[in-house]
Amino acid sequence: MSSSAATSTNITWHEGHVSRDERAQLLKQRGLTIWFTGLSASGKSTIASALEQHLLHRGISAYRLDGDNIRFGLNKNLGFSPEDRTENIRRIAEVSKLFADSAAVAITSFISPYRADRESARSLHDEAGIPFVEVYADVPVGVAEERDPKGLYKKARAGEIKEFTGISAPYEAPVSAEIHIRTDQTTIADAVHQVTAFLETQQYI
Repeated sequence: MSSSAATSTNITWHEGHVSRDERAQLLKQRGLTIWFTGLSASGKSTIASALEQHLLHRGISAYRLDGDNIRFGLNKNLGFSPEDRTENIRRIAEVSKLFADSAAVAITSFISPYRADRESARSLHDEAGIPFVEVYADVPVGVAEERDPKGLYKKARAGEIKEFTGISAPYEAPVSAEIHIRTDQTTIADAVHQVTAFLETQQYI
Protein backbone atom coordinates (compact mmCIF):
# COMPACT_ATOMS: atom_id res chain seq x y z
CA MET A 1 0.00 0.00 0.00
CA SER A 2 1.51 3.30 -1.02
CA SER A 3 1.13 6.35 1.16
CA SER A 4 -0.11 9.76 0.13
CA ALA A 5 0.73 12.75 2.28
CA ALA A 6 -1.02 16.09 2.08
CA THR A 7 0.64 19.24 3.31
CA SER A 8 -0.93 20.66 6.48
CA THR A 9 -2.23 24.22 6.33
CA ASN A 10 -3.45 26.77 8.87
CA ILE A 11 -1.11 25.51 11.58
CA THR A 12 1.16 27.38 14.00
CA TRP A 13 4.17 26.10 15.95
CA HIS A 14 3.67 26.57 19.70
CA GLU A 15 6.77 26.97 21.83
CA GLY A 16 6.66 25.51 25.34
CA HIS A 17 7.86 27.11 28.55
CA VAL A 18 10.85 24.76 28.88
CA SER A 19 13.79 24.99 26.49
CA ARG A 20 15.68 21.91 25.36
CA ASP A 21 18.74 22.99 27.35
CA GLU A 22 16.67 23.56 30.48
CA ARG A 23 15.00 20.18 30.06
CA ALA A 24 18.38 18.49 29.69
CA GLN A 25 19.66 20.27 32.78
CA LEU A 26 16.62 19.29 34.84
CA LEU A 27 16.69 15.66 33.68
CA LYS A 28 20.48 15.50 33.86
CA GLN A 29 20.89 13.98 30.41
CA ARG A 30 21.08 15.06 26.79
CA GLY A 31 18.78 13.74 24.10
CA LEU A 32 20.09 12.17 20.92
CA THR A 33 19.22 9.56 18.32
CA ILE A 34 21.25 6.39 17.77
CA TRP A 35 20.29 5.05 14.36
CA PHE A 36 21.05 1.37 13.73
CA THR A 37 21.01 0.30 10.08
CA GLY A 38 21.84 -3.01 8.44
CA LEU A 39 20.45 -6.03 6.65
CA SER A 40 17.73 -8.21 8.11
CA ALA A 41 19.43 -10.61 10.57
CA SER A 42 22.47 -8.33 10.84
CA GLY A 43 22.03 -8.24 14.61
CA LYS A 44 21.06 -4.57 14.81
CA SER A 45 17.88 -5.16 16.82
CA THR A 46 19.67 -7.48 19.25
CA ILE A 47 22.40 -4.92 19.89
CA ALA A 48 19.88 -2.08 20.09
CA SER A 49 17.89 -3.97 22.73
CA ALA A 50 21.01 -4.71 24.76
CA LEU A 51 22.12 -1.08 24.48
CA GLU A 52 18.74 0.16 25.67
CA GLN A 53 18.94 -2.11 28.70
CA HIS A 54 22.52 -1.04 29.44
CA LEU A 55 21.69 2.67 29.31
CA LEU A 56 18.60 2.27 31.47
CA HIS A 57 20.63 0.38 34.08
CA ARG A 58 22.99 3.34 34.09
CA GLY A 59 20.07 5.60 34.90
CA ILE A 60 19.83 7.06 31.39
CA SER A 61 16.35 7.33 29.90
CA ALA A 62 16.40 5.47 26.58
CA TYR A 63 13.74 4.05 24.32
CA ARG A 64 14.08 1.65 21.39
CA LEU A 65 12.04 2.03 18.22
CA ASP A 66 12.08 -1.24 16.28
CA GLY A 67 11.32 -1.57 12.59
CA ASP A 68 8.91 -4.50 12.89
CA ASN A 69 7.20 -3.11 15.98
CA ILE A 70 6.53 0.26 14.35
CA ARG A 71 4.76 -1.48 11.46
CA PHE A 72 2.21 -2.92 13.89
CA GLY A 73 0.96 0.57 14.66
CA LEU A 74 2.26 3.91 13.40
CA ASN A 75 3.35 2.57 10.01
CA LYS A 76 0.92 -0.32 9.56
CA ASN A 77 -0.46 1.29 6.40
CA LEU A 78 2.91 1.11 4.63
CA GLY A 79 4.22 -1.68 2.43
CA PHE A 80 7.74 -2.29 1.14
CA SER A 81 7.76 -0.40 -2.13
CA PRO A 82 10.60 2.13 -2.47
CA GLU A 83 8.12 4.94 -1.82
CA ASP A 84 6.73 3.29 1.30
CA ARG A 85 10.20 2.50 2.60
CA THR A 86 11.07 6.18 2.28
CA GLU A 87 7.90 7.23 4.08
CA ASN A 88 8.57 4.63 6.78
CA ILE A 89 11.96 6.19 7.50
CA ARG A 90 10.64 9.75 7.24
CA ARG A 91 8.07 9.04 9.96
CA ILE A 92 10.48 7.30 12.29
CA ALA A 93 13.03 10.08 11.84
CA GLU A 94 10.40 12.55 13.03
CA VAL A 95 9.42 10.33 15.97
CA SER A 96 13.02 9.74 17.05
CA LYS A 97 13.65 13.49 16.88
CA LEU A 98 10.70 14.04 19.24
CA PHE A 99 12.09 11.51 21.71
CA ALA A 100 15.53 13.11 21.52
CA ASP A 101 14.04 16.58 21.92
CA SER A 102 12.48 15.36 25.18
CA ALA A 103 16.04 14.58 26.41
CA ALA A 104 15.68 10.82 25.94
CA VAL A 105 18.10 8.64 24.01
CA ALA A 106 16.16 7.36 21.02
CA ILE A 107 17.51 4.08 19.66
CA THR A 108 16.16 3.12 16.26
CA SER A 109 16.62 -0.25 14.59
CA PHE A 110 15.55 -0.16 10.95
CA ILE A 111 17.02 -1.70 7.83
CA SER A 112 16.67 1.78 6.28
CA PRO A 113 18.22 0.57 3.03
CA TYR A 114 18.49 3.87 1.16
CA ARG A 115 21.39 6.19 1.91
CA ALA A 116 19.35 9.27 0.94
CA ASP A 117 16.65 8.42 3.48
CA ARG A 118 19.19 8.04 6.27
CA GLU A 119 20.80 11.33 5.27
CA SER A 120 17.37 12.97 5.41
CA ALA A 121 16.94 11.64 8.94
CA ARG A 122 20.37 13.02 9.85
CA SER A 123 19.58 16.41 8.30
CA LEU A 124 16.32 16.60 10.25
CA HIS A 125 18.30 16.19 13.48
CA ASP A 126 21.12 18.51 12.38
CA GLU A 127 18.66 21.29 11.61
CA ALA A 128 17.20 20.90 15.09
CA GLY A 129 20.61 20.81 16.77
CA ILE A 130 20.11 17.24 17.98
CA PRO A 131 22.96 14.70 17.82
CA PHE A 132 22.49 11.84 15.36
CA VAL A 133 24.72 8.77 15.60
CA GLU A 134 24.58 6.26 12.76
CA VAL A 135 25.56 2.70 13.65
CA TYR A 136 26.18 0.31 10.78
CA ALA A 137 25.51 -3.30 11.78
CA ASP A 138 27.62 -4.83 9.04
CA VAL A 139 27.39 -8.48 8.12
CA PRO A 140 27.91 -10.31 4.80
CA VAL A 141 24.59 -11.20 3.22
CA GLY A 142 25.64 -14.85 3.25
CA VAL A 143 26.03 -14.80 7.03
CA ALA A 144 22.70 -13.01 7.47
CA GLU A 145 21.09 -15.61 5.26
CA GLU A 146 22.59 -18.43 7.33
CA ARG A 147 21.17 -16.90 10.50
CA ASP A 148 17.73 -16.13 9.00
CA PRO A 149 15.88 -16.38 12.35
CA LYS A 150 12.55 -15.37 10.76
CA GLY A 151 12.95 -17.51 7.64
CA LEU A 152 12.68 -14.40 5.47
CA TYR A 153 15.69 -15.04 3.26
CA LYS A 154 14.40 -18.52 2.46
CA LYS A 155 11.04 -17.06 1.47
CA ALA A 156 12.72 -14.34 -0.58
CA ARG A 157 14.82 -16.90 -2.45
CA ALA A 158 11.64 -18.85 -3.19
CA GLY A 159 9.99 -15.73 -4.57
CA GLU A 160 7.44 -15.61 -1.76
CA ILE A 161 8.63 -12.17 -0.59
CA LYS A 162 9.07 -9.45 -3.19
CA GLU A 163 11.48 -6.52 -2.85
CA PHE A 164 13.45 -8.12 -0.02
CA THR A 165 16.53 -6.13 0.94
CA GLY A 166 19.78 -7.87 0.07
CA ILE A 167 18.12 -10.33 -2.30
CA SER A 168 15.70 -8.59 -4.65
CA ALA A 169 16.00 -5.02 -3.36
CA PRO A 170 19.16 -2.98 -2.77
CA TYR A 171 20.90 -2.08 0.47
CA GLU A 172 23.07 1.01 0.27
CA ALA A 173 25.70 0.69 2.99
CA PRO A 174 26.72 3.78 4.96
CA VAL A 175 29.79 5.60 3.68
CA SER A 176 30.78 7.31 6.92
CA ALA A 177 28.76 5.96 9.83
CA GLU A 178 29.95 7.13 13.22
CA ILE A 179 30.14 3.52 14.38
CA HIS A 180 30.83 0.46 12.22
CA ILE A 181 30.29 -2.95 13.82
CA ARG A 182 31.10 -6.22 12.08
CA THR A 183 28.42 -8.17 13.87
CA ASP A 184 29.72 -11.55 12.70
CA GLN A 185 33.03 -10.79 14.43
CA THR A 186 31.80 -9.01 17.57
CA THR A 187 29.91 -10.18 20.64
CA ILE A 188 26.78 -8.35 21.73
CA ALA A 189 28.54 -7.15 24.88
CA ASP A 190 31.49 -5.81 22.90
CA ALA A 191 29.14 -4.09 20.44
CA VAL A 192 27.33 -2.35 23.30
CA HIS A 193 30.68 -1.32 24.76
CA GLN A 194 31.76 0.07 21.38
CA VAL A 195 28.65 2.24 21.11
CA THR A 196 28.80 3.34 24.75
CA ALA A 197 32.48 4.25 24.48
CA PHE A 198 31.72 6.47 21.48
CA LEU A 199 28.87 8.20 23.32
CA GLU A 200 31.15 8.84 26.30
CA THR A 201 33.94 10.17 24.08
CA GLN A 202 31.50 12.62 22.47
CA GLN A 203 30.15 13.51 25.94
CA TYR A 204 26.63 12.53 24.90
CA ILE A 205 26.27 10.50 28.08
